[in-house]
Amino acid sequence: MNDAPLRIGFLGTGKMATALTKGWLKAGLVSADRLCGSDPIPAARTAFAQETGGYVSEKNLDIPPRADVLILAVKPQYVGGLMTEIAHELGDPLIVSIVAGVTLAQLQSGLGASRRIVRVMPNTPALVGSSASAFSGGSNATSADLQIVERLLSSIGRAIAVPERLLDAVTGLSGSGPAYAFTIIEALSDGGVRMGLPRDVATMLAAQTLLGAAQMVLETGLHPGVLKDQVASPGGTTIAGLHALERGGLRAALMNAVEAATLRAAELGAATKAV
Repeated sequence: MNDAPLRIGFLGTGKMATALTKGWLKAGLVSADRLCGSDPIPAARTAFAQETGGYVSEKNLDIPPRADVLILAVKPQYVGGLMTEIAHELGDPLIVSIVAGVTLAQLQSGLGASRRIVRVMPNTPALVGSSASAFSGGSNATSADLQIVERLLSSIGRAIAVPERLLDAVTGLSGSGPAYAFTIIEALSDGGVRMGLPRDVATMLAAQTLLGAAQMVLETGLHPGVLKDQVASPGGTTIAGLHALERGGLRAALMNAVEAATLRAAELGAATKAV
């Protein structure tokens, strides 16, 4: 499996599956003729097929024979039924789960104790090669399996191995984080429009500003607080704006968002019945 081109199958062909697939296609890590996916929703199947060129089926059992890497990409409330359906028809693929909150122990209980399983939390910027992903391997996942997962994830952004106990927090931060960032960009753009900028100009400036700031954090290695202080001159415009953000509770709101999403991920996992 390491030498031959990977055959990748998805159980669930929603937005995250499509984002990952399109990212891997752009990176040249997989070809459309080696992609497949199943989904009970016709619109999801159609979108996946049109956007990736991969084979699609409404039947989950059509996918495992076509895949070296089988990716579970359904909503947490459906994973129990999915595992019951496929557990005895899997063959021996590497199983990668991107299902929020569902633990390796639950997956092994549902799919078989000997299965090679890796949990992954990616995010949608995979579509543009800028995903932030974390992964954790199960007890039977080999070093070669983890290398495959890391290679897939690193081709579409940055990837890091973490202990499984941290994956819910990863979900709350980077898994849900793009939505927080989009909201911030929209709000900055609204502020620019309020002060007279055309909408397209305001949105471009807001998005590029966040992109540039993120690159500075990653490339300089400096603490965000240090970089912030480099922008904020005594008595200047930036410190006035920062004061307004503090009055509005921006920091607490973002911290609360990460906490709420993390706790929700844990709730979803706890609600999933292992079989």
